[in-house]
Amino acid sequence: MDMKTNKKRLHDIEISVLDLAPVLSGKTPADSFRNSLDLAQHVEQWGFKRYWLAEHHNMEGIASSATSVLIGYIAGGTSKIRVGSGGVMLPNHAPLVVAEQFGTLESLYPGRIDLGLGRAPGTDQMTAMALRRHLKGSDSEFPKNVQELLHYFSSKSNRKSYVRAIPGKGLNVPIWLLGSSTYSAQLAALLGLPFAFASHFAPTHIFDALKIYRDRFQPSENLKEPYALACVNVIAADTDEEAKRLATSLYQFFLGVTRGTSKPLQPPVESMDGMWNEFEKEAVRHQVYYTFVGSKKTVKEELQEFLDKTQVDELMVVSHIYDHSARLRSYEILSEIWNEKTED
Repeated sequence: MDMKTNKKRLHDIEISVLDLAPVLSGKTPADSFRNSLDLAQHVEQWGFKRYWLAEHHNMEGIASSATSVLIGYIAGGTSKIRVGSGGVMLPNHAPLVVAEQFGTLESLYPGRIDLGLGRAPGTDQMTAMALRRHLKGSDSEFPKNVQELLHYFSSKSNRKSYVRAIPGKGLNVPIWLLGSSTYSAQLAALLGLPFAFASHFAPTHIFDALKIYRDRFQPSENLKEPYALACVNVIAADTDEEAKRLATSLYQFFLGVTRGTSKPLQPPVESMDGMWNEFEKEAVRHQVYYTFVGSKKTVKEELQEFLDKTQVDELMVVSHIYDHSARLRSYEILSEIWNEKTED
């Protein structure tokens, strides 16, 4: 192992939360929103850096479709944790509208709002068509739309423009690029923006993306040095056995993704045997390769190994746990890990 990999410990980096506002079986989106706020209030007390919400559409198990509205709800119910999007799927929105929404949020909650941008639709093609009305050039226009957003927030380049984001112009809303491949890594490096990799569902290209981002990074007025975040799944509990049982809700969720079906997050089961075939099992296991399940000791060791390999500057955690109290406990265990001083 490279000596460099021995230097960065878990307590040296920031830890954050990604929330999809999961809709639980037998519950409603309103219940999801209350749970999200409660989780945000707890992780704020436990020292987590930021709380992001992910835009998805037409999925019965995910209630975070109106992402900017939820960000305002969470920011309004907390006091210091950064709140943002992980992310806003930019092809679904006019850049000016996004600038106005996040300019409004930053005006209401100054110094606490992040704007993470993705280039996928966050849904199926038919729903994407309903969102955008047309799909012409959406992918190829992503770099131009990102630069348009940067322009709307700039106090310099947008000073004399006829079209301005009000509120938005001149406000310091950090823009992140999100990716599950190397595409956004290259763009984030070129524009000098922070980069977040979605390794919680797309593990394949993480090392290539991080290398490209770091090697090609060009300092900007937004960021002087590369800053990389990786998102992972964590299911932590007081015992390995309990964590493994809780993790079956995660596996059921991704089994639905594999099958192209959508349903609310299901309660845990004692075993996934009989619920999936071998092909589905392997497909799910691949998608959630960077999933860390177990007791505090187990999760701590595995997350440190992940950090050794990636050397990211921040870890973001998503936890598909059915029981809200168990979900809280999982994040509490993470806070205990981060607050422990590791003997090097």
